[in-house]
Amino acid sequence: MSNPEPPPPEPQQQPQQPYDPYQPPPNQQPNPQQGFQQGFQQQYQPPYGGYGFTPTPPAHSSATTAMALGLIGLIGLLFCGGLTLLLSPFAWAIGGKAVREIDANPGAYSGREQAFAGKVMGIIGTVLLIIGVLAFAAFIAWVVTLDTSTLD
Repeated sequence: MSNPEPPPPEPQQQPQQPYDPYQPPPNQQPNPQQGFQQGFQQQYQPPYGGYGFTPTPPAHSSATTAMALGLIGLIGLLFCGGLTLLLSPFAWAIGGKAVREIDANPGAYSGREQAFAGKVMGIIGTVLLIIGVLAFAAFIAWVVTLDTSTLD
């Protein structure tokens, strides 16, 4: 007996495409993160000044100086016995001036947080400096009164 149906045709082989690692393999569902991965491939540049983007203004130079002086003044208290507290009034003055200049023209400078941190650390250091000077003066007065009372 002969087979009345001819054998099924062989599937057509498609020409081999070059391998693209960012495309899903054939006959598979696409990965939902694929769009995310392809986003990194594109070299997209928004138009100049578009979409409300404004570049960050440069940091105020005194803002960094005030913060550095404030940090050195307070941290040096631990290592130098209070000698670095002499920098604190300068941190307070420089930080206060920088904050005023930044607030006067907010679009011209950034770094208000640094300037304010330097100002606050300067205030704390200056208060500690005044307490230290008063304590030293009280100690000297106490020593002088001890010396005069023992001589009698």
